[in-house]
Amino acid sequence: MSETMAWVLAGLAVVILAGLGAYAFTLWKEVRRREAFKRDEAERANQQCLYSLDAIARSMISRQVDLVEGSMRCKVLLEIIDPSLLQRTDFKVFADVHDRTSHLHTHSARKELSLKERLAEDRQRMAVEAEFETPLVEAARDVLTFKARWPESLK
Repeated sequence: MSETMAWVLAGLAVVILAGLGAYAFTLWKEVRRREAFKRDEAERANQQCLYSLDAIARSMISRQVDLVEGSMRCKVLLEIIDPSLLQRTDFKVFADVHDRTSHLHTHSARKELSLKERLAEDRQRMAVEAEFETPLVEAARDVLTFKARWPESLK
């Protein structure tokens, strides 16, 4: 192999390595962009959940919404933010109420029930609400405290 041929091959190798490096850099930037997008989406989702939690908790405290219904909604929103939040003593009542009422029909399934069946389910809901009224209102207040201290309250 001649010296000229060796230099040509070395130059070609440098060009190929530079191209691969540029491609790797482009891929690295794309990964960073996607990670930032994912973080922003999670933050937007959390903010939306916090906004909804605030409205529901205030409605529960002022009795503008059925406590069982508010509890179910709070449970779902807290799970979206972080499923482990329902393990906290402040929010455990939401999971307890859900466990006691998850068998009850909602939305269109409720409309398909007979009047007698609907009334029976309403009595069950009212019994659960009466049993958990005080803890649910306290949990709603704890939700407002949680939101006010966000994001430190997540820890």
